[in-house]
Amino acid sequence: MRITRVLGAALLALGLAAGPAAADSSPSPSASADDDAPTQAGTSFRTAAEIEQGERATASGSTGDYLYWSFPADTGQRPTIKATVKLPARHGAETWQLDVYDGLRRRQACQYGAQSRTAAPDAGSVELACVLRTVRGWSEPWANDPLPGTYYIRLTVVDLAAFDLGQPVGAEVRVDSKDIGGAAAVDGSLGKPLVPGIAVKSAEEKEGSKEAVLSSFGRDGWSSGWWSDRWVWTGIGGVLAALAGIGGYALTRGSGRPSRVPPGA
Repeated sequence: MRITRVLGAALLALGLAAGPAAADSSPSPSASADDDAPTQAGTSFRTAAEIEQGERATASGSTGDYLYWSFPADTGQRPTIKATVKLPARHGAETWQLDVYDGLRRRQACQYGAQSRTAAPDAGSVELACVLRTVRGWSEPWANDPLPGTYYIRLTVVDLAAFDLGQPVGAEVRVDSKDIGGAAAVDGSLGKPLVPGIAVKSAEEKEGSKEAVLSSFGRDGWSSGWWSDRWVWTGIGGVLAALAGIGGYALTRGSGRPSRVPPGA
């Protein structure tokens, strides 16, 4: 009986000691929205890491590498791309550049933003930004207007000292969009998203559902409709023009027959 009591007390002590350790080793739930964002970037257009708007993607690499991400943009959106590069200790200044391409690999111009910046030798990071033009619903074949589809981000260093080549760096990228209307809205539609390989889809995929064509990033809504708020502003302009014409006619018409003209004339 005494041996049984001693063994029971020993087992109870072992259980109490192992309890906190087991609780500490259990994985804690994550509530961050950026947990699903990619933590590595691609090295080419084909291997670009896919990110959604509003996500903060991170990546590690070396100076001299090309870092690629891709994101979707729809009609009426004005994407803003921001990138932060964390730099190690180095021998000289470095110039980093942020480029944005559409689905046809056409480089898109930035409306404003520091697309290229030079970091001083003692700077710990460099921040870049690019605000694209508003995505249009259609465009002329010869134009370089941004259209709905996939866009690619390329981040790389373009000027540095030879001794700093290959140094480890960290990068953070975030894409946000603002819905633009009014004068920037363009009527029309784009039947298919501007993504690579869309012209070589098989007949079976073309005859399938819309999701088979618009499956990039698991979202639809690429095609714009015929309605936009330009119709509202056009109607208001027509009404104002008509009122202006009526007012001008009333002012120039006068009171009727001039007094100096005889009645029988």
